[in-house]
Amino acid sequence: MACTSGLASWSRLLARPVSRALRPLALHSRLTPGAARQLAAEAPAQRQHWRTAAAAVDAEQQVAASQQQQQGGAAAPLRDVVEVLRSRGLLQDVTSLELGSASNHEQLLAYCGFDPTAESLHLGNLLGIIVLAWFQRCGHVPVALLGGATGRVGDPSGKSAERPVLSEEVIERNVAGIERTLRTLLRPPPGSGLAEPLVLNNLDWYGPMGLLTFLREIGKYARVGTMLAKESVRKRMESESGISYTEFTYQLLQGYDFVHMRRQFGVRVQVGGSDQWGNILAGTDLMRRMMGGPEEAEEAAGSTNGSISSSGGSISISAVAAADDSAGAPPSSSSSEGFVSEQCFGLTFPLLLKADGSKFGKSESGALWLNADMLSPYQFYQNLFKTTDEDVVKFLRMLTFLSLEEVAAIAASMQSPGYVANTAQRRLAEEVTRFVHGEEGLAQAIKTTEALAPGAATKLDADSLEDIAGDAPSASLPREQLVGALLADVMVAVGMQPSKGAVRRMIKGGGVRVNNEKVDDELAVLAEEDLIDGRLLLIATGKKNKMLVRVAA
Repeated sequence: MACTSGLASWSRLLARPVSRALRPLALHSRLTPGAARQLAAEAPAQRQHWRTAAAAVDAEQQVAASQQQQQGGAAAPLRDVVEVLRSRGLLQDVTSLELGSASNHEQLLAYCGFDPTAESLHLGNLLGIIVLAWFQRCGHVPVALLGGATGRVGDPSGKSAERPVLSEEVIERNVAGIERTLRTLLRPPPGSGLAEPLVLNNLDWYGPMGLLTFLREIGKYARVGTMLAKESVRKRMESESGISYTEFTYQLLQGYDFVHMRRQFGVRVQVGGSDQWGNILAGTDLMRRMMGGPEEAEEAAGSTNGSISSSGGSISISAVAAADDSAGAPPSSSSSEGFVSEQCFGLTFPLLLKADGSKFGKSESGALWLNADMLSPYQFYQNLFKTTDEDVVKFLRMLTFLSLEEVAAIAASMQSPGYVANTAQRRLAEEVTRFVHGEEGLAQAIKTTEALAPGAATKLDADSLEDIAGDAPSASLPREQLVGALLADVMVAVGMQPSKGAVRRMIKGGGVRVNNEKVDDELAVLAEEDLIDGRLLLIATGKKNKMLVRVAA
């Protein structure tokens, strides 16, 4: 099958008129009070209708961009993605090993979901992005699904209590921030022949869907016994807080995401972390029940205990070739027209764990965010640089795109007599920082790292000092207490030493630096030129004890 066949069918599914939905509402200049009230009541639904139609236009434009990108260079050759992921330690479970053969012969669309629980994704989410990137590099189309709807419900998986409810404004802000990150990290290099990512938001199909529609068209295929048997649900039901109906339905929402994207875009693979295995199986089960053909769907609807074993196995489903044009209304499964037998797959990757079993990606100050506004490239780089020797080779396989031969060579070099300590860690930090923050972010991280090394020739600047703000304590003093003041007085004022005598003894012993330059004078006085950018000063005692002093506003 040609490499672009998946995109071709995807484009056909989207080729439907949307101009009528996008026409502005014609308003009369004068409205009766009753008409005004009716218009106000209909406004939210109308806005959602426009949003759904606009999303369809956006998806069509993304298809066109992906096709143009692949036409701009030789299409990436198809590869067995299962074997690639297994060799890199990125495969935990798969519903059928036939995914390997399928990925080697036809272009697939694979999706991973990201709920907007924060404004930024973190290092744990990066694994999902990397798995999508490997699908992309193996000639397939990555699909990133934003949980604009599911984020309003909350996934109970791995949680001992219900997630806090976020406001609409916060959710929309989080969605926008995560979308920027996903588009940036999955954007292929020009001329690479790799497919552009498709970025979707499940609020676009759940937003206009009414409760009765959901229950009638989707809920009737769900088996309560199967839903109750999920480990995440069972644990919460046994807990003191229990589980709300809202969170209980999460697995059904996630399951229908897969069904909807299979129908509308031809998505045939869902990937997620190992804690999502139950939800992924719920999706493949719902897929079988809703899209398994008239006879199978009727039998599934009448069943009381249907389920899919978590041990995997081939899951054969039938797909509807024609998409439903009505926004938010799932296509009926009662028609036998347009059914073709194709297989869909679920796949999970392991959690990112250190050798001691704890999660990798947590720092003393919290999560390792991917957004530079929440965690600077320098801090991101430093946390990766601190990886232990026991973990670094494993993380080089999982978190980078280095060839396995190069990773093996790095591992072998660590056992050689001339190995320079932390060389492997430095390579890990460089590769992952480059992928997340680009060449510019990596350059800033390296510059700051070098500038902060004791005795470094690299001159400190304001950007470098701002980068360490999260790693070093800080204090603020009025300008008159800094310029012209004794260094000893300043160090006592910010709490670095208990007395001026202690400061003088440290200076005499060569243990004090200002802006990374050694201080020799026990009676040193700070000058205006010591303030970097006229507002920052870095004082250090020893290698690790640093204080960032700011000029108070």
